[in-house]
Amino acid sequence: MVDVKEIRSVKLAPFTLMSSSIHAILAFIAAIITLIAFGIMAAFVPGASVFGSVITAIGAVSLIIYPIAAFFIYLAISFFSILLYNGLAPRLGGIKLGLEGNEVTNIPVVSFALILAVIEAIWAFIIGLFLAATLAPIITALSSSIPVISQAIANATAATNATIPTGQAVAGAGVFLAIIMIIGLPIMAFIVGFISNALAAIFYNYIATRVSKIELNFDAVTGPWKNLTYIPVVPAAISVSVVFAIFGFLRGLGDLASLSANGNVSGGIGSLIVSTVGYFIAYFIITALITVFYNILAPRIGAVKLELE
Repeated sequence: MVDVKEIRSVKLAPFTLMSSSIHAILAFIAAIITLIAFGIMAAFVPGASVFGSVITAIGAVSLIIYPIAAFFIYLAISFFSILLYNGLAPRLGGIKLGLEGNEVTNIPVVSFALILAVIEAIWAFIIGLFLAATLAPIITALSSSIPVISQAIANATAATNATIPTGQAVAGAGVFLAIIMIIGLPIMAFIVGFISNALAAIFYNYIATRVSKIELNFDAVTGPWKNLTYIPVVPAAISVSVVFAIFGFLRGLGDLASLSANGNVSGGIGSLIVSTVGYFIAYFIITALITVFYNILAPRIGAVKLELE
């Protein structure tokens, strides 16, 4: 029998520490791969050996900088995201999971897509504010200097009757751009986020679960609070990679239609195959690594705690 549970809230500290620690490890692995790639380039690419010491130094430094930067960046991102989730869940409804034992048999679409899309829209609003604030001094400087520049250009091109933008036009364009960033960006983030998250839940419910189901092993703490003590690696990796393989397939269909319209049918078919298989492999590896690291870290730094009702 399927038991639908809603994630009402998430403990801030355990989730934040777990997320930032996993991303730090992934960043360390990425730094190692980068160092190896640089080493291969220095060894086999003609002329690159001249920069071998520089490449080695950059790679060595990245082994330290990448993980530290990733840890603190995701510390802030994870903390604020869960803070938003805990504040929004009582109002919008939290993510719901249809559980049969330890298996996630279905994910109710609307609750999953809605709260994630709202969180993404809030992040987009913050980013839009930051971008608008960053561009404001540049636009102000341009609008104030445009009259001088315009006059110089007008004098040089008087015979051509060239149209010169005014300071007011530049300022107006800046205001329009700021409105797009502050209002348009969050709206677009919400729409795209809702559709993509809804599709992900649909793909999981009707396709991925026929292949494999995510399993979540909980250990009761107190009342509705549960410790997520262990996530079986292979079921999670297969189900997530199947969902994203479908997204890769849809992207490949778009490439197929575009390339076929230009007469390159074989290229379109190749893109379809590469997108589908590439997405599957990439997300299988990423999900497997995340779950492996989670299972290793959970007994050591504390498992994620969820309030399920």
